[in-house]
Amino acid sequence: MVYNLSIQNSLVNHWMHEMRSVGIQKDRMRFRRNLERIGEVASYEISKQLPYVLTITPTPLGEMEIPVLQHQPIVATILRAGVPLHQGILNYFDQADCAFIAAYRKHHRDGSFEIVQNYITCPPISDRILIVADPMLATGASLILSLEVLLEHGKPKDIHLVTAIACTEGIENILRKFPDVHIWAGDIDDELTAKGYIVPGLGDAGDLAYGDKSQG
Repeated sequence: MVYNLSIQNSLVNHWMHEMRSVGIQKDRMRFRRNLERIGEVASYEISKQLPYVLTITPTPLGEMEIPVLQHQPIVATILRAGVPLHQGILNYFDQADCAFIAAYRKHHRDGSFEIVQNYITCPPISDRILIVADPMLATGASLILSLEVLLEHGKPKDIHLVTAIACTEGIENILRKFPDVHIWAGDIDDELTAKGYIVPGLGDAGDLAYGDKSQG
């Protein structure tokens, strides 16, 4: 249940080129918009797997039976880097409920890091479709922690993870912990650095979208 949106030639490849390129990615507005576009394409693909109900739709000249989405999903994101991707998903699931999580890597002088999660707001998620947006799936540690916290609010019917770039190691870690999760990636890379960064990757998605952050 891993979907690589770059496996076939499409505009996704063009957007990934712009997000990865060291010259083009410095255009913050374009970088944010490309993340948003990845979220939009993933949402369209996810929508094909959701439940629908036939609805009688009145038109000016008659009636038409049309399948419509049975329930809107809950769309969650991890602040701050996930915001543009989250917006792209909301552009399609525009009546969705939302959840927000603050989780980040706290780096230590020896090069190690721990995941700190210190904020969540979430509606009840029991029997709902849950979509989680996080642009970079590296080790999977922050996503695993975030999912564990989200699941304290109920057991969703299905979970979809949307990411711009995933690493194979992170995918394996996620599926080891949550084997039924669907993972939608703009592209998939195979290598992680010793500090847990994806190679070739694209750098720090949060910094590229919103500017450098304090390291204090």
